[in-house]
Amino acid sequence: MSKRFRMSTALDIDDLLMECIPYAIRLANEKYKFDPPLTIHEVDRWGKLGTRADVIFEFFDDPEFFRTQPVIAGAREFVQKLSEMTEVFVSTSITPRFMGIRAQRILEEFPEIPPENIYMGARKDKINVDILFDDGMHNVFRSQAAYPILMRKPWNRKATGMLAVNTYDEFLKLVEVITKSYSASPERLLPGRAGMVVLVGPSGSEKNEIARRLLEVLPFERLKSYTTNPKAPEALYHIVSVDAYQKMCDRGELFESTMYASHGYGSRFSDVSDILARGNHVLTVMDICGAMALKTNFDNVITVYIKRNREALLRTILEEDIPIEEKVSRLISIEGERNNEEICDYSIAFDSVDEAVEKLLTILK
Repeated sequence: MSKRFRMSTALDIDDLLMECIPYAIRLANEKYKFDPPLTIHEVDRWGKLGTRADVIFEFFDDPEFFRTQPVIAGAREFVQKLSEMTEVFVSTSITPRFMGIRAQRILEEFPEIPPENIYMGARKDKINVDILFDDGMHNVFRSQAAYPILMRKPWNRKATGMLAVNTYDEFLKLVEVITKSYSASPERLLPGRAGMVVLVGPSGSEKNEIARRLLEVLPFERLKSYTTNPKAPEALYHIVSVDAYQKMCDRGELFESTMYASHGYGSRFSDVSDILARGNHVLTVMDICGAMALKTNFDNVITVYIKRNREALLRTILEEDIPIEEKVSRLISIEGERNNEEICDYSIAFDSVDEAVEKLLTILK
């Protein structure tokens, strides 16, 4: 991607700017009086599921549904802020007979988006923009945008190997970081105050071993995340039940939450605050989504991409004693890491863990 003064962003509409599935669920509960009520968590993938949740599709054939779709809270303000940062387009997939209704709603609700920037059709892979923001993981996978970004929803929780965010604020921070990566010098930890260092990189890059070695020579404190994976190392994670993890998400205790190989991973606000209150620097290992969430919610954060050659990555993953399904997920995610190096503040390539530690010490001292 060439460096340009003003980047371009294409936004989805359904469940990104306007309610679609949640609105259909509310209408279904009102019409059919489900007991217990139908919930959004029952729609865990896109398309008909062979369950009672399939009833929502009847509303997608009603023009009144598209005339009355509620705007998601904060969406108007989000588009206003994004318009100040990039040129904004719309890329929305909708049945041709409802395109006029959809165009009119966009013009009414989001006047910052000019009519000529509204594109309609299912082939989102054909739109030429720098950034695509969508809740459909199939659109993100196929996109030709330099930075395709997924908005996390229940129906895409199992998606791995792609940039993803949970909120508008996280997306805006990610856009800010992407823009800075083309024009600014790398950030450094601010002197005289506790800060945070995040190691980012693909599976098999030895991130955790590098972090362990760093903690032997630096006065940092490791942030332990939470996971539903019962086989995760207890030295690195608090292992919790799926129900406990969901409750932490629902109560807003986690500043970042992601799915990897069907397991939840997340980190708590209070754990970071406790380490900083003790006057210690935080060291953590996260995917790029967690790193951006950390930058969104805290300041004095730097990110370091751990770059290992592809052959070593593949060998490490293939030799691990893990289920074949997890190996496949990890192998797929390697390709999705291609943009993460550009987004991070620093990148280090290495042939040995000793070399990686030495390079990191140079950056952090």
